[in-house]
Amino acid sequence: MVRVLHSIRRARPADADAIAAVHDEAWREAYRGIIPGRSLEAMIARRGPGWWLSAIRRGSRMLVLEFDNRVVGYVSYGRNRVAAIPYAGEIFELYLAPAFQGVGLGERLFNAAREDLAAKGYFSVIVWALLDNERALRFYKKMGGVEVWRAAEQFDNDTRARVAFGFAAT
Repeated sequence: MVRVLHSIRRARPADADAIAAVHDEAWREAYRGIIPGRSLEAMIARRGPGWWLSAIRRGSRMLVLEFDNRVVGYVSYGRNRVAAIPYAGEIFELYLAPAFQGVGLGERLFNAAREDLAAKGYFSVIVWALLDNERALRFYKKMGGVEVWRAAEQFDNDTRARVAFGFAAT
């Protein structure tokens, strides 16, 4: 007997609490020491279950990764928001609960989002990462991303550099 422990599917309204919990845990783990504490906590607080429920109901493109029937990751994506960068699609966020990082699940979630973007005609994709987030930089380089743009992001009185990785049409 084969038992599938993980699956990737479209986010549903019932997932809002679980997505919020993954967001909270993953952001604290990823950005503590990078984004100033007060800014980080404010950003996390804005993304509670109600925010995620609204995003799902509005039809935001979002997939969740389930492991043993529990949501442990998510990816949101759509049309590229920066017209000056010549890539059609964009992965806005991709996060896994820390206990599920580093075992290939992020790659599967990333590839599922790219496949869905391509099905909608968005064959080339960008994704942004803070330059201080070394784990994200390693991940997107490993996935074949090439740095195509840099910009600054403001957090209260602090500025952090961010980089866009481009992924050519496959």
